[in-house]
Amino acid sequence: MEGATTALSSQPFSPESQHSHTNAIHGFHHQGRHGHATLVSQLDPSLQGLDQASPFTSSFDPQLVDSSNVFEQGPHQTRFHGTQSHAGHAPRRQQKNPFQQPGQFGVLTPPGRIVNGSLVQHDSIARLQQEHDLLQNAEPGGGKTEGHFANMKVVPDPPNLQAWRKRLFDVNEIITMTEEEFQTYFPHVDNIYSHRSTQRYKRKPFVSHYWDCRLKGRPPGTPKSDDPTKRKRKRQARERDLCDVKIKITEFFPGARTLLGPDFEAIAANTSETLSTFLPGQSYGLATQQPQHFGMLALSEGPRLDQPGNKEERYYTIQRVNGNGGNGKGDGVAGPHKHTLEESDRVKKNSIQRHFLKEEKQKKKSQESTQKTYHKKATGPALATVKKHSKDDDLKLFGSCFCPFVQRVWIALEVKGFNYQYIEVDPYKKPESLLEVNPRGLVPALRHGDWGCYESTVLMEYLEDLEFGDRLLPRGDAKARANCRLWSDHINRKIVPDFYHYLQEQNTSKQIEHATELKSDIAKLVDAAHPEGPFFLGRTMGFVDIQIAPWMLRMKRVLTPYRGWPDPEEGSRWGKWTNAVENNGHVKATTSTDDLYLDSYERYAENRPNTSELAKAVNSGRGLP
Repeated sequence: MEGATTALSSQPFSPESQHSHTNAIHGFHHQGRHGHATLVSQLDPSLQGLDQASPFTSSFDPQLVDSSNVFEQGPHQTRFHGTQSHAGHAPRRQQKNPFQQPGQFGVLTPPGRIVNGSLVQHDSIARLQQEHDLLQNAEPGGGKTEGHFANMKVVPDPPNLQAWRKRLFDVNEIITMTEEEFQTYFPHVDNIYSHRSTQRYKRKPFVSHYWDCRLKGRPPGTPKSDDPTKRKRKRQARERDLCDVKIKITEFFPGARTLLGPDFEAIAANTSETLSTFLPGQSYGLATQQPQHFGMLALSEGPRLDQPGNKEERYYTIQRVNGNGGNGKGDGVAGPHKHTLEESDRVKKNSIQRHFLKEEKQKKKSQESTQKTYHKKATGPALATVKKHSKDDDLKLFGSCFCPFVQRVWIALEVKGFNYQYIEVDPYKKPESLLEVNPRGLVPALRHGDWGCYESTVLMEYLEDLEFGDRLLPRGDAKARANCRLWSDHINRKIVPDFYHYLQEQNTSKQIEHATELKSDIAKLVDAAHPEGPFFLGRTMGFVDIQIAPWMLRMKRVLTPYRGWPDPEEGSRWGKWTNAVENNGHVKATTSTDDLYLDSYERYAENRPNTSELAKAVNSGRGLP
């Protein structure tokens, strides 16, 4: 550059030299329609790609050319002039600039932004937009993505979060944010705004994203269908004209300030205007347009390092571009929201909240996939009994294979030899047929003709009162019958709750307390039983035996593996009673394989939420439902 200046100034200034000087300048510029200078790199693409092998060479360094004096020439003058390589006069050889590249007709193209020792030309900005656009849209055909927030950070509680949210909600002035700040805080307010469009500029290192307030009133979309068979969606119409606030987020790519130079501030503030390409006659960081001697341009001093984006980092500006005016009318004048930040939070959760809710849901789903759940179909001998009683009958038992209360009534039906239909239902997906009998949807439930009833103990007494088959209560002995009812009540009020308290308790010390209570209440029942047995009243299974039988089975199949419940002592009255129940043919006919109970009661052993109405009652200290 210094050599070029010396070469020019050492020549005497004459009309001939002025003409030569003008022609040389034409080798770098051409006159536009409005008399503005246009870079060679902006000319027809067919002229690009020529290198120094061209017969034309440039006489001057294009960085030293002043565009202000060149275009005061007639419209018919030749745009490009050069000197043949064999001409007698040859320009002084310039010191080679490693960052200058040969351009059209040997003219050196203006230097671009230097990043890591490499030259980034203006025509590479489109590529930079694609590579650096943080708020990029989902790729077509690429499947489901995170939309505009694929690259955002997930910081649940950054410093001064509420102050930042309030500031980004109000947007009372242009907000400048570093990439770190934008990635951290904007996902916390994206529930306020809804992305509408993105404007990409052909040759500028930034992109503009336009967002509307999410509470903006919208007209209805698809017209309602007249098809009577089409299922109608439950939709709540949103009120119209709620809010008209719009914001623009301008995303500046790394080095944007260096590329745009001294005109950066004006360009950044007017990106919504006619700036689809670099404006003709603008230097954009290449050189300032201060007139110098002989029409030379002085090199730009460059931006200050204390300005945003000067250290090659990305940053963002956020400004309100439209909104309701102060008079509450949508007059296009930027104004505040018509609602509060709390209202936006009520309408929709932000990306951070949705992220953690999604994680929690996936975690729960993953756990559920590995967790055992209740069975919906009997197994083993119980399955054979279900198939045997699958035909339609006037007497119907609604039951679930894992439920001990159902097994009570089921055993009673088998002992008495009733003809009945067993209907397996999922008590957590209550069928209408069950709700007709029991509005609460609980099993067991019994339907006899056009009459129905529920509650296991009540149903057992109903079957007994039908006076069909073997008797469960002593015939003609009112005192013995009352005694059976008394100890049946002891089972329901003491032993059954003790069983579930022990199984559901997660604290080890409290588990020991519940185990002690269970053993004590069982001991009271054993003391009231016939001393020889093996059943409660002696040699025949009766009402009290059927009441306790399902929990006898589950003590071995559930309490032992989950809580370490001990087996009955060999030769004890409790051991003799348990063996008699286990080996009874009617009990076996209603009992599934051990794994069904082990799987179905894992929920209780882990005390999972919403396990059953019974589990909720036990946890709350209420009586059994």
